[in-house]
Formats: sequence, structure tokens, C-alpha cells
Amino acid sequence: MSAPLIPEQRQQELMRLLRSAGVLSIRTLTELMDVSHMTVRRDIASLEDAGQVISVQGGVRLAEWSQISPPRERESRAHLELPRKRAIAEEAAALVEDGMAIFLDAGTTCESVVPFLAARSDLTVVTNDFFTVKALFEHPSIETIHTGGSVDVSSGSSSGPLAAATVHSVNLDLTFLSTGTWDIEHGVTTPQTDKVTLKQTAMANATDTVLLADSTKFGTFERFKVAPLHRLSRIITDAELPASVARSIDDAGTLVDRVPLRG
Repeated sequence: MSAPLIPEQRQQELMRLLRSAGVLSIRTLTELMDVSHMTVRRDIASLEDAGQVISVQGGVRLAEWSQISPPRERESRAHLELPRKRAIAEEAAALVEDGMAIFLDAGTTCESVVPFLAARSDLTVVTNDFFTVKALFEHPSIETIHTGGSVDVSSGSSSGPLAAATVHSVNLDLTFLSTGTWDIEHGVTTPQTDKVTLKQTAMANATDTVLLADSTKFGTFERFKVAPLHRLSRIITDAELPASVARSIDDAGTLVDRVPLRG
């Protein structure tokens, strides 16, 4: 058994985790570092006194981390974490079989799945993402259904009850869910209630739901809950998600695929 870390070592590890995620919840830190809530809070207090971190509701963030949310403009997000997105997308596409009906949620990671579907036949793709629809123009053999609904110009997608009604009318084999925020305590979350409605409908109408989310988004949460992680069939992420976190999620009943980056 390895010796417990001294406070300075723990605080260095806490800073390393925050540099990867930006913001982490207290509970996530206790699980990642295998220490008590009180120990984490003491370490955060020390780092906060040193001006390195700032406490937020339920967690902590880097002091130098911008208080502005990660870029919401689609053009900006499309260039973030490209190797991770492609690796996750290729792994996700391997789950798709000929003749399936699948839902691709809005977002650049789900959009990245499209090129890997080219070899499938008799495939139906339902999506609320306008960029994904455009990408599917290159694959006319794939039947494409856009959900319609209330348009969010910044993300290039739609959501709300009209979009959910379209999804409800299709029997889906697979739902590929996206998110900008996920953790063990809060599950999959979103900042907008319209997105909750659509995502939950896509989950309810599918035989299996697979979350596509890279590790940089882990440990953060938004106001509205979509689903706890145990409600998912599988999570596909990258290999930088700590193995201890993946084991915790596996133990709760959801398979986690930690995909290495393609070289």
C-alpha cells in the first residue's frame, strides 16, 4: 500500500486535475484523490489563500480560469479537442449496424460520427443539429430526419417540445447523447430546459443510449439534470479520464470505454 500523500503533494494533484477540467465538484475530487471531503476542503482553503483557486457552489475552479463559459459559438467549439472527438466518434460508429435508426444529438462530437457511417446501409439518422444534417448531405444513402423545433443560432441546433415530438415518433435503436458537462454526482446536465426535454425523449425512445463526451468536460455540471450516469447504456470518452473514475461508473452499472487517441 502506498503512503498517503502529504498536503503539498495532494494540492499539486488537485491543481493538475483542475488544469485539465477547469472546474471540479468537491465529490469528484474526493473520488479522484481518494480522500475525505474535509481533506479536500482544507486543501482548497490553502490553495485559495495562495490565490491559486476560487471556491464555487459545490466545487472549485482555477483562479486564472476565465469566468466566461467555454465558447458556445459553433465555429469556436468545432476546433476544440479534435483528436479526442474523432477517436470517440470512430468508436461510437462501430456500434452502429446496418438497418438501424439512430439519434445524433447536437454538438461537434456527434457530428464527427457522420463520416464513419458511410459504409452502413439502410440507415436512418435523426438529429436536431443543422451542421450534422449538412454533413449528411455527403451521404445521400442515409435517410436523414431533422427534428425541427426552436432554433438556437449559437449552437446551430434546435430543441424544445416540437423537436421532442418528432423524436417521439421514431423507434430508435441507438441514441448518441452529447453534453458539455458531466460528473458522477450530477450525471448529464445542461443549461437549458428545452434541451432536457429533447434529450430525455431521445433516451426514452431508444433501446440503448450512449454518451459521447471527452474527459475535459468531466467534473463540471449545469443547472438542469438530464439523467444520472447509471441510466446510460455506455459512455465513450478518451483515455485521459482517470481509470478510478471509470471503475466507479462501471461499478454503478454503466460501461465506460476510454478510447486512446488515434496516432
